[in-house]
Amino acid sequence: MDWNLFLQLLVNGLIVGALYGVVAMCFVLIYKASQVVNFAQGEFVLIGAWVCWFFLTKYQIPFIWGFLMTLVFMVIFGILIQVVVLRPMIGEPVISVIMVTIGLSIVFQALMKWAFGVFAQPFPPIFERESVAVFGLEVRTVYLVSLVVSVGIMAGFAYFFKATRMGLAMRATAFDQQVAQSLGISIRSVFAMAWAISAAVSAVAGVVVGVVNGVSSALSFIGIKVFPAVILGGLDSIVGGVLGGVIIGVLENMAHFVDSQWLHWGNLIEVVPFWVLIVILMIKPYGLFGTRDIERV
Repeated sequence: MDWNLFLQLLVNGLIVGALYGVVAMCFVLIYKASQVVNFAQGEFVLIGAWVCWFFLTKYQIPFIWGFLMTLVFMVIFGILIQVVVLRPMIGEPVISVIMVTIGLSIVFQALMKWAFGVFAQPFPPIFERESVAVFGLEVRTVYLVSLVVSVGIMAGFAYFFKATRMGLAMRATAFDQQVAQSLGISIRSVFAMAWAISAAVSAVAGVVVGVVNGVSSALSFIGIKVFPAVILGGLDSIVGGVLGGVIIGVLENMAHFVDSQWLHWGNLIEVVPFWVLIVILMIKPYGLFGTRDIERV
């Protein structure tokens, strides 16, 4: 048994899991604010990565400025999507809104392939050293930075929901939209804010994964991979989304270890999250921290 490989994959799993947790929070944020499961979340990740790549390669902008410009772009993009496409759907059946997000996913996929092609494009070098030694393990620098950013985003979410007026408005809206409106809360502003934050945070994940693996349409698959984490943690639980992401990230890497050491099936790392999804739906469909009365759609 290769203990060095085991520890390496465990650390990778924790770091990637934190990134999954960040994307899972985006799912939960939109669901809590608008009761919609956004099936275009993976495409938000892809668009953020392509936009940052475009700023860095076409205009030779330093990474930090290109990254900040990407976040600004994604905030505007998220608000526009909510205002132009989803706001007219307020009051329509939830299944109709979900079908709209699936349609958005297909449209965005086609647009990105048309604009940037189908082949993976590498990010320009960002860090002087690609990896650093941590307790004898070689860890990618971008992963370490992503871990710090992910923890920062999680702390920011916690502060936002507990200590800001908009965060309190979102919590009230998630509890009961009609009551929130009667208290003077602008539901439209809450929805727009939720989609803007979700788009910007998804872009962070997209840039990190894009720096590691390059940018291509396959990047949007992260939205599908994170979905089991959302269901595992609970569709309406921010904390559950974070923990679900970490659990799925670690399970993926541990499955990869078992597969490489003994089974040699070759695809265990890809299918384990969906095995978890099936099991959790069978025994606890509302997840570890979700509310029991979630409506199935």
